[in-house]
Amino acid sequence: MRKGIVLYDFLLVRGGAERLTLTLLRDLPGVDLCVGFRDPHAFSEHDIAGINTIDLDADTLLPVWRSLKVMQAFARQTRFLDGYDWALFSGTNAPLAVHNHPSGKNYYYCHTLPRFVYDLKDYYLQRYPLVLRPALLALIAYVQPRYEQAIARMDTLIANSENVRNRLRYYLGRDAVVINPPCEVDYFQWQGQGDYYLSTARLESFKRVDVLVEAFKRMPDQRLIVTSGGSQFSTLRRLAAGAHNITFTGWLNDAGLRQLIGNAIATLYVAKDEDFGMSPVESMAAGKPVIGVAEGGLLETVLNGETGLLLPSALTAQDVIEAVRTLNAPRALTMRGACERHARRFSREIFLEKMRAILRIDAS
Repeated sequence: MRKGIVLYDFLLVRGGAERLTLTLLRDLPGVDLCVGFRDPHAFSEHDIAGINTIDLDADTLLPVWRSLKVMQAFARQTRFLDGYDWALFSGTNAPLAVHNHPSGKNYYYCHTLPRFVYDLKDYYLQRYPLVLRPALLALIAYVQPRYEQAIARMDTLIANSENVRNRLRYYLGRDAVVINPPCEVDYFQWQGQGDYYLSTARLESFKRVDVLVEAFKRMPDQRLIVTSGGSQFSTLRRLAAGAHNITFTGWLNDAGLRQLIGNAIATLYVAKDEDFGMSPVESMAAGKPVIGVAEGGLLETVLNGETGLLLPSALTAQDVIEAVRTLNAPRALTMRGACERHARRFSREIFLEKMRAILRIDAS
């Protein structure tokens, strides 16, 4: 294989995009990795052992400035790309390095478009205080043309779902090949059935975990474990104050997450128009059905009535309550086999086979 490099925004949280990046690199020996920065607490040296990693060291404690700083780092500090035959860009900041790779093949694996610029622009503006909206509009005006110029220079676009493929067509006028992210289906396994439901979505407003909290506050006989972090962590804990049936764990390591998924009754994932959603697939791999919403990537991963329940897009706490009462422990048990079989459609082997084919065919 000719010399290649994968460029990804930053290694900050252990999400699906980060797992995909490391999975690909471990299977393609000799391919390098470039990141805007790496949080050593979230990703240790052990996590990147054997991977030649170029760290642009563009971290900062200020979230908005972080994105701008990382974008600038990729645009200005990646002239070394001339030494690579092909480059695979992933994320929303890393693509700005494409102008430093004018002579080789350029691929873009799109997990999502920057949603505050496109499909969730109004959603974010409505939730920003009036005094901060001009700053958000200025950020959008800065990011959008640079992102679109970068994507226009890509030879091949790869979308993680039909949902993201449709967004690329609608907003950028570009088509893409769909290759779903990989799930370690043999890692996430059934371990038993405890007495709790599990929420694994990142704690951001558009993930709608607040709706889950409201629902379980009205169901004191049902337990909810919220196993993630995010900007709404403190807000949601305050919302759940006094509800002893709701527990927040914060971010967990892979082993801790695997154990909680493997012993849940079912998982809940109700993000707004989710790009793809790796967490529901990991849940099904462990034989656990998913309570989700009938929109976005979940329409591609969850079989309504067979591997979970899909609720209306205009989600309410009452919808969640009724779904939990319907998908009780005995009903969840009947879905185990279908969940495990369905999850194998998203295996690591299938993902790697398709990615190798794209790189081999386009690089020949």
